Amino acid sequence: MTGPGYIIALLLVAPLSVGAELPLPVQSALNYRGVPDAALSIYVEEVDTGNVVLSWNADEPRNPASVEKMVTTLVALDTLGPAYRWKTEVSFLGEVSDGVLNGDIAIKGYGDPYLVTERFWQLLREIRGAGINEINGNLLIDDSHFDVGDYDPAAFDREPLRAYNVAPNALLTNFKVVRYYFEPDVAASRVQVRSEPALENLDIVNQLRISNGACRGYQRGITITPNEDISRVTFSGRFPSGCEIYAMDRTALGHNEFTFGLFKSLWQESGGKFSGEWKKTLVDEALEPSLVFDSLPLVEIIAKVNKHSNNVMAKQLLYTLGAEKLGPVGTENKGRQVVRDWLTERGMDIADLKIANGAGLSRNSRMTAKNLGDLLRYAYESPFMPEYLSSLSLSGLDGTLSRRFRDSALTGQAHMKTGSLDHVSAVAGYFQGQSGKRYIVVTLLNHTDIHRGPGEEVQEMLLRWLYDR
Repeated sequence: MTGPGYIIALLLVAPLSVGAELPLPVQSALNYRGVPDAALSIYVEEVDTGNVVLSWNADEPRNPASVEKMVTTLVALDTLGPAYRWKTEVSFLGEVSDGVLNGDIAIKGYGDPYLVTERFWQLLREIRGAGINEINGNLLIDDSHFDVGDYDPAAFDREPLRAYNVAPNALLTNFKVVRYYFEPDVAASRVQVRSEPALENLDIVNQLRISNGACRGYQRGITITPNEDISRVTFSGRFPSGCEIYAMDRTALGHNEFTFGLFKSLWQESGGKFSGEWKKTLVDEALEPSLVFDSLPLVEIIAKVNKHSNNVMAKQLLYTLGAEKLGPVGTENKGRQVVRDWLTERGMDIADLKIANGAGLSRNSRMTAKNLGDLLRYAYESPFMPEYLSSLSLSGLDGTLSRRFRDSALTGQAHMKTGSLDHVSAVAGYFQGQSGKRYIVVTLLNHTDIHRGPGEEVQEMLLRWLYDR
C-alpha cells in the first residue's frame, strides 16, 4: 500500500505532543518529505480561552498566497458592512419614443465584482423594462471609477489569458472570461468550437485537427494563441477523438470590447435591436442616471471570493476600499493604504506585513502566522463573525476544501481559506476538535515544491492532532 493515505496512517502512529515543539505527527510529515522545520510557521490558539496551543516560527514573514484574501475580505466586511452594494448606472442620452431610444446609451461602472453574464442580462432586462426595444445610437462606457494604470496580465506567470490574471476594472463583466467548448466531429474530420458567451466581436480561428486517441493530455492537445489584434484568437493542435466534449476558460478582448460584445449579444438575444458601436466616455457627474442596477450584497461577494478563491473579485474589493475610504478614483495603492490603516487602528502589528493586490497572487506578499492569528481573533469577536465564518470553505464539503478531508473525522470540522502558489502552501481559519473546542489555526509553508502535496500532508497532520486533543 502506498500513496497519501498510507503516509497519513504511518505518521499518525507517532505520539502526540504539546508546547513549543512541533507535534510529532507534523514533525514526522516534514521529515518524511525532507522539508526543513524552518520552512514552516504555525499558530494555534483556543478560541474560548485565548490560550496559545502552538506557536512555531509564528513571527516569521512568509508568502501567504491566497490566504491574503482573508485580510481583504475582513477589512471590506468591517469597513463597508455586509449589506454594501456596488451600483452600475445607466443613462439614456436621447428621447424614447415608441420603444426606440433616439440617442446613445451610457453605462458607468463602480466596480461590481460579480457582474457576470446572468447579472448583466438582468441589467439589460431592466433597460427593456423601461420601454426600450431599439437603440439608434452607440454604447458609451465609463470605467473611470478605477485607475489600474499599466497592467500587464503576463507579468505574474507569463499566462496572460488565464482568468486569475485579469485586471480589475470599474465595469468588469463576466470576469472578461469566455468558456470555449471543443467537440470532435469525427465524420467530418474536424473539431467544432463554440463559446459562451457568444461574442460577435470575437473572431475565433479554428485550426484544430482530430487525432485518434483517448481524451487526455495537457489542454487535450490544444494550443491557444492570442493575436496582436485582441479581437482574434487562434486554436491549433490535435484534439483527441476520444473526447466527447472539453471546456476551457480563457480571457478575451479588452475590458470595454468584452462589455460591448456581451451587451450586443444579450440585447439581440432578447429581441432588442442595436447596430451601433462603443465609445469610451466620462459621464457628466451632474447627470441623473435613468436607472441604477445594484450588485449582490457584500456578504455574498466575500463568500465567492473566499470559498472559490476568486482573484479578480478580491482585486475589485481592494480598489473599492481605496475609492470608498480615500475617494475616487480607486487604485491598488489606495486599497493597500486602507488595509494598513485598518490594521494599525486595531493595534495589529504590520511591521512585516506586505499586501500586494489583495488576492495573494504575488511573489512579494508577506505576513506572519501571528498576523493572521490576530486577524482571525478580531473576526471572531466581531459582530459580523457569522458572515465572515460562513464565507470560508467547509472541510470536505465546499469551495477549495471540497476535495480534502472527505470521508474522515475532519469533514465539516473546519472553516478555512487555502492558499497555494508555486513553492507556497497555506491554510488559515477555524477548526473544531473532537472535544468540542474551537481553535484559530494558521499554517504557512514556503519551500521548494511544497505546493505539490507535502504542504497539504503537513496541514492534515496538524488538524488530526488538534482533533484528537
